[in-house]
Amino acid sequence: MNKKILQLAIPSIISNITVPLLGLIDVTIVGHLGSAAYIGAIAVGGLLFNIIYWSFGFLRMGTSGMTSQAYGKRDMEEAVNVLVRAVSVGFSVAALLFIFQYPIERIAFHLLDTSTEVQRLATIYFRICIWGAPAVLGLYGFVGWFIGMQNSRFPMIIAIVQNVLNICFSLFFVFVCHMKVEGVALGTLLAQYGGLLLAVFLWLRYYKKLTVKLHFKQSLQYQAMRRFFSVNGDIFFRTLCLIAVTAFFTSTGAKQGDVVLAVNTLLMQLFTLFSYIMDGFAYAGEALSGRYIGARNEVLFRRAVRLLFYWGTGLALSFTLLYGIGGEGFLSLLTNNRDVIIEANTYFYWVLAIPLAGFSAFLWDGIFIGATVTRPMLYSMFMAMASFFGIYYMLETNLGNHALWLAFLTYLLLRGLLLAAWFRYSKRFAFGN
Repeated sequence: MNKKILQLAIPSIISNITVPLLGLIDVTIVGHLGSAAYIGAIAVGGLLFNIIYWSFGFLRMGTSGMTSQAYGKRDMEEAVNVLVRAVSVGFSVAALLFIFQYPIERIAFHLLDTSTEVQRLATIYFRICIWGAPAVLGLYGFVGWFIGMQNSRFPMIIAIVQNVLNICFSLFFVFVCHMKVEGVALGTLLAQYGGLLLAVFLWLRYYKKLTVKLHFKQSLQYQAMRRFFSVNGDIFFRTLCLIAVTAFFTSTGAKQGDVVLAVNTLLMQLFTLFSYIMDGFAYAGEALSGRYIGARNEVLFRRAVRLLFYWGTGLALSFTLLYGIGGEGFLSLLTNNRDVIIEANTYFYWVLAIPLAGFSAFLWDGIFIGATVTRPMLYSMFMAMASFFGIYYMLETNLGNHALWLAFLTYLLLRGLLLAAWFRYSKRFAFGN
C-alpha cells in the first residue's frame, strides 16, 4: 500500500512544483525587456487567470473522484463517460468565458489598481491568453481522469512538456520575432494547447481500447449530468471560499504597509512549498479512496486512510523541523532586505505551526473528493472561513498582523478537524448503512 501511495504522490508532487514555473518563466523573459511595466502586466494577467481557472478546479477534482470509483468497480464505460462529461463541461465553460471576456476584463481591471501602462499591457496579455481557456479547462478533465485511473505519471509528463514548450515558444516570439508581451502570451497559449494535445495523444495511445465505450449521448444524460454538477457544485463553492480567504490574506497584508506585505508574501512561500508536497499525497488519497470505495473494499480503504495519515504526520514533523533549522536561511535566499528578514522573525513561529495544523486538511480533502462526499467539504470550508474572518476582526486592533496569522492557522486546523469529525461519526462513511 505504501508503494501505491508513493507511486501516485511523487509524480503529483513533481507536477505541482512545475505549475508556478509557467508564470515564473513568463516573468523572467519580460524582466529582460527593459521596463517594469512588462513585469507588472504579466503579474496582473497571471493573477487574473489564476483566479478564473482556480474557480473551475472542480473539473479536475470531481473527475478524479468519480473516475477512481468507476475504476474500483471495473466499470470502464462509466470511467469514459466521466471524462466526456468533464471535457464537455470544460469546453462549455470556456465558451462562456469567450462570450463574457469583455465584461470580465473590465470588471477585473476596475478592481485591480494598476498604472495606465500596466493595464494596457495586461489587457493585451489577457485578450490573447483567454483563447487558451478550452485547452486549460479541457486538460483539467484529462488530468483528473488520469489520476482517477491511478496514473499520476501522465499529468507529470504533460506539466513538464508544457513548461518546455512555453520556454521555447516564448523565447522564439520575444527574441527572434521581436514581440514583447504579445510574444509571451502567444508562447503561453501554444504551450497550453500543446498540453491538451499531448493529453489526447496519451489517452489514444494507452487507452485506445476504451474508445469502443465512447457513447456521447449516454455520457450526457440528464441524471448523470445532474450528479456531476451536484458533486462539482459543492467543490466550486468551496473553492470560492478558499479564494476569498487567500485574497483577503494578501490584500489585508498590503494595507499594513510594504514591509508587512513583503513579510507575509515570503512566509507564505514556506506554506506554499509544504502545500505542494501535501497536495501530492492528497491526490493519492483521491485515487485510492475512490478506487476502494468503488470496489466496496472498506478494509483496504481504511488502511489507505491510516497510511496516508502516517505519511502526513511524518511530513508535517519533518517540515516543522526543517523550517525551524533552516527557515531564516531560506528567507535569505528570497531577499537580502534585512528589515524584511528581521520583521519576518517576529511572525516566524506561526509558520512553524502550519505543517502540523494544516496537513490533515489536505489529506481529508483528497479522501472526501475520492469518495465524492463533497457536501461536508463545503460546510467545513464555510465554517472555517467564518472563523477566519471572525478571529481576525475580533483581534486585529490588539494583535495587528498576528491576528491575520492566527486566523489563518485556525482556519487550516478547523478544516481538518471538522472533516475528521464527519468521517469519524458518519455511518460507514461512503459505504452506506
